[in-house]
Amino acid sequence: MTLATGVGSLPGDDARDFDEAVRLVLGELGPPEGLPHLPELPGRGALASMTGRALAVVATLGADLQPAGWRLTDAAGVDHRRARSLLAQDLDALEEQAQDLTGALKIQVAGPWTLAATVEKPRGDKVLSDHGARRDLAQALAEGVRDHVADVRRRVTRVERLVVQVDEPALAAVLQARVPTASGFGRHRIVHPPEASESLGWVLDAVTEAGGEPWVHTCAPGTPLGLLRGAGARGLSVDLGMLVAADLDQLAEAWDAGETVALGVLPTQEGVALPTPTEVTERVQRLLDMLGLDLEEVSPRLVLSPACGLAGASPAWVRDVLRTCREAAANLSG
Repeated sequence: MTLATGVGSLPGDDARDFDEAVRLVLGELGPPEGLPHLPELPGRGALASMTGRALAVVATLGADLQPAGWRLTDAAGVDHRRARSLLAQDLDALEEQAQDLTGALKIQVAGPWTLAATVEKPRGDKVLSDHGARRDLAQALAEGVRDHVADVRRRVTRVERLVVQVDEPALAAVLQARVPTASGFGRHRIVHPPEASESLGWVLDAVTEAGGEPWVHTCAPGTPLGLLRGAGARGLSVDLGMLVAADLDQLAEAWDAGETVALGVLPTQEGVALPTPTEVTERVQRLLDMLGLDLEEVSPRLVLSPACGLAGASPAWVRDVLRTCREAAANLSG
């Protein structure tokens, strides 16, 4: 059965909005057609941003919020502790509302390279600039993810399939030496694919060891999907509109290997005309035909989603997008 899901971020800026987001996700993406996910509300500020959420998961390393953004420290600062507390509160709210949830659930966390490109070392400049620092951060993230997955499993005991989506929007820039230095006048040196794969692999392996299913999401063009799969991703979440021919070959190989592909098929910018469920269905069917794949065989490993996060949209728009995803997934399921 083809499923529908969301990428992660939703609109809202307080605890009441988070509770409503959980109700929306469970209502629109509940079983059997949906893969509900833990909502992310970056509108609540830096503590709830992609970076703040991942640092809340990271083990053994401390961090604090500076005017320039998040920075590693010897011990967890007050903002780091608040980020961890906020994540725990969100998991409490999810646990309360998802007590009867069965089937599948998805959670999200920023990947090691996106963190390395956005977090600073204790004395400034990005973690990306220092080989040892980025290695330490990746390993601390892997250890924290292992504990995080185990915690979520304890909270939603009836869920059989726990998907962990590792978000890597900055990976392409890291591999292509496009991440600016602190001065803004230079670019950090290129990170070569073997190192990128190794660090990402630590996190994906931790997901698997904790009983989760590791996916990687990227909506950035130029991300090498083969590297993600080689690092251990068993699911790829991509924006269909940004793919090139080589990417399509990787999707076909992933499906042939029994892996999952989540296709971003709906716009995230409010005001753009939404396609109908029938139009989405036809678009996906054309893709499968072009790749020479049979819908009946692929359907159990096919997921439909928005192209990226929906934090900038209104709740009404989000509901329409998720509902369209769900109805198109039902069409593809026959």
